[in-house]
Amino acid sequence: MSKHPLQFLEIPRRGPEKEPPEVRIQHYSEIYGSYDGADAASQAGRCLSCGNPYCEWKCPVHNYIPDWLRLIEEGKLFQAAELSHQTNSLPEICGRVCPQDRLCEGACTLNDGLGAVSIGNIERYITDEAFKLGWRPDMSNVIDSGREVGIIGAGPAGLAAADVLARNGVRSVVFDSYPEIGGLLTFGIPPFKLDKEVVRRRRQIMEGMGIRFELNTKIGEDKSFESMLDEFDAVFLGMGTYSSVTGGFPGEDLAGVHEALPYLVSSINREIRPNGPGEADIDLRGKNVVVLGGGDTGMDCNRTAIRQGAASVTCAYRRDEVNMPGSRREVANSKEEGVVFLFNQQPLEILGGDHVTGVKLIETELGEPGSDGRRRPEPVEGSEHVVPADAVIVAFGFRPNPPAWFADSGIATLQNGRVRVDSIGEFPYQTTNPKVFAGGDMVRGSDLVVTAVFEGREAAEGIARFLAV
Repeated sequence: MSKHPLQFLEIPRRGPEKEPPEVRIQHYSEIYGSYDGADAASQAGRCLSCGNPYCEWKCPVHNYIPDWLRLIEEGKLFQAAELSHQTNSLPEICGRVCPQDRLCEGACTLNDGLGAVSIGNIERYITDEAFKLGWRPDMSNVIDSGREVGIIGAGPAGLAAADVLARNGVRSVVFDSYPEIGGLLTFGIPPFKLDKEVVRRRRQIMEGMGIRFELNTKIGEDKSFESMLDEFDAVFLGMGTYSSVTGGFPGEDLAGVHEALPYLVSSINREIRPNGPGEADIDLRGKNVVVLGGGDTGMDCNRTAIRQGAASVTCAYRRDEVNMPGSRREVANSKEEGVVFLFNQQPLEILGGDHVTGVKLIETELGEPGSDGRRRPEPVEGSEHVVPADAVIVAFGFRPNPPAWFADSGIATLQNGRVRVDSIGEFPYQTTNPKVFAGGDMVRGSDLVVTAVFEGREAAEGIARFLAV
């Protein structure tokens, strides 16, 4: 097929249909429709096929984006799916939850005025449609090495490691304390961003590749880590980060103040299974809710509270909108759904007696960049004020929570709790215990799904070298 050189001018960027806010806030289903083959081909054809594709470099897994866009334009769906899976173990998930506006699409040459190629939606279309039409990973040339690896954590890093190991002829058993695979893909990201059937389908695909899952199993309690070292040729740690970062200000322990993750898990459990004994059931219907934090987790909390029927949802963030860490798309969706944003507002205290009644904030101005390169928010003296609240959600992110058995097994951590690995040596992502590898948030710190996928894949390559397969 000959490519029309001016297609990017003649065909504007157009995403799939999105439900209007007044409709979508009434349910928890995904809000975006899907391309059909003609739409996907015409949108893929807008790609300029740059000689040095910035989109690939900006993508953490370095997807072959222009190549699979060309295949979709030519109608070669199965070839595009095969190519997509060469670099990404979870493309249909990353197509839904990646902040493309800050990654591949943000780096697209057409992003400067003409509208970036809709890479994320096409990535999602490729795998969704290929699976629907019967495509499956080709394992016909894989030779069983006789080696087996234990993987702790069925989140993005663990799933990515299992995928690459399977393609290298290494069997794996994936353990997770949750009753479903996915980790925060299933129990943290709301279904209006990621339908849980997408994760269940990925499980079926992976089981078809020979990967086994042992769920409802907590390592260190239901199964000892020592037994894993005895049982498997190597072990991969992909347990994520689950300890909430707190603000360190008064009032965080008041009734009506909730950590983001238990709140999201509670909401998701209502949709996919009943809350079990001892699990929170947090319903904010009719409440005036204040969400503290400007990342994607904060946006998930905003939009969940709206769907629960909160009387109002206000999101306070200590920097301006340009410097928010979350996806611009998710900020826009939050605004459309009725969330009020207070930018350059830093919390000082959560107020209340027996129950929260408000949040004391202070205005900020952005000063000089800190060690992380981001401009530091500096309080404006005398600008304190109170925002009334019946409920507060603290969404400042997550930090590692290394288990006690790390020390007994010779697995060293850094001062901040992250697992220490060698990312540039002979066996990438090997820990201080040579038989143990690690990747994802517990190594990098709380980050994106796609970066966890990258590290899981890289660690699997390191394991394959270590096992000489």
